[in-house]
Amino acid sequence: MFRRVAIIGGGAAAATLLGELLERQSAQPLHLDWYTGATSAPARGVAYGTTSDRHLLNVRAASMSMFAGRPRGFLDFVQREDPAIAGTDFLPRRRYGDYLEAEVARALQQGKAHGHDVNIIPFTVDALVPENDGVTLIHGEENHRADAAVLALGALPPQPLGGVSKAALDSGRYVVDPWQQLAGAAETSPPPRKVVLIGLGLTAVDVLLELAAQWPQTKFIAVSRHGLLPAAHLSKAAAPADDSAELITSMRDAPEIHRWLHLLREACAQETDWRPVIDSLRPHTSGLWHELPLEQRARFLRHARWAWERVRHRMPPQVLESIATLEQAGQLQRQRGRVQSVDLVDNTLQLTLSHAGETRTLDADLVIQTVGLDTDVRRTRHRLVRQLVTNAHITADPLGLGAQADAAGRLRHNGASWPHLFAIGSLLRGTLWESTAMPEIRQQARNLADQLLGD
Repeated sequence: MFRRVAIIGGGAAAATLLGELLERQSAQPLHLDWYTGATSAPARGVAYGTTSDRHLLNVRAASMSMFAGRPRGFLDFVQREDPAIAGTDFLPRRRYGDYLEAEVARALQQGKAHGHDVNIIPFTVDALVPENDGVTLIHGEENHRADAAVLALGALPPQPLGGVSKAALDSGRYVVDPWQQLAGAAETSPPPRKVVLIGLGLTAVDVLLELAAQWPQTKFIAVSRHGLLPAAHLSKAAAPADDSAELITSMRDAPEIHRWLHLLREACAQETDWRPVIDSLRPHTSGLWHELPLEQRARFLRHARWAWERVRHRMPPQVLESIATLEQAGQLQRQRGRVQSVDLVDNTLQLTLSHAGETRTLDADLVIQTVGLDTDVRRTRHRLVRQLVTNAHITADPLGLGAQADAAGRLRHNGASWPHLFAIGSLLRGTLWESTAMPEIRQQARNLADQLLGD
């Protein structure tokens, strides 16, 4: 058992691990240091810090429990306030933030009853030195020693795309972090006439819904490689027809992306709807990812990632209806193209796009980057991660998917795993692939708590 554990990060992954640790009785009391950073609302993080009811969970309420051992946790929480809520409903993300905060408060009380000591530290960790017998954490002028440390950092700070000029960035009209833009949208006067979004995933959908409501006279153009929105969930939940055992076996027998796509198309063609087939893969995705050689993972990222994420990370049906309404009203237009450059020309942002061998330009008053999750530790400006990479304390995933780790979440360096330094969540994407949604996070938290509190 690790007697003193440090959790670094103030979002949902950190809160889930905190809850798993504090709810358990152990042979000896646990001392837990939780470095939440400068966030004003620990546990919510970026994902659940939104206050807008337009921003919905993209998973049904019944599947959003914080704890693997209490599958009805979130549903019970919201039904205490409104018994009419169904497990199949897609609820506002702010409600889930409320649930996370309530569970953290309950876990702190439970931990105190079990004799655990918790120190919530509202600072970021500037540097970290892992060793074979523990970890030293540094923030400001202070050093703290822990038996084990867990990086639960969530998404890394977004970086501007290649080809964006310094002039465009300096103008303040190329927005790298869309959530900062949403926070100040109400104060923007006058609103921009023409806004271009780069990317068409779930982040872009959130931005479009909010800004279109606040700026009803603004025209939005969303640009992506294929110009397609995320797929939508069915209005009614559909369970997988079977466990897809035959499909999984066939995929394991031939770990090659082209073959996998062929098998998936065949399986989907045999069903009335493709969604249950995709959903049946979820418990096996990490194992399948592990089977893929590095060159096949790279091929997947180049050619199939966009299609997989479009069908895997779906939006609620009511969100699809809202986006369709914007398109029908002419307020939103989708375009296909790859952004080659963004520059400031005559006080206007000018994008150069390429598609099907042709190049064209597009002007905008404001450009918002909505390409989604950043996990590339090799080029991040996150201070702690940059220090760990620079000092060779961790090894970057070669494809930019977080840091290398073993199956237990121990971070690796020089071909070996640190015995006392772990990660949970998005930093493990290169190891597990599916590592950002709550169903995966809660299982990681449960397994990691077993390790931290075990013999």
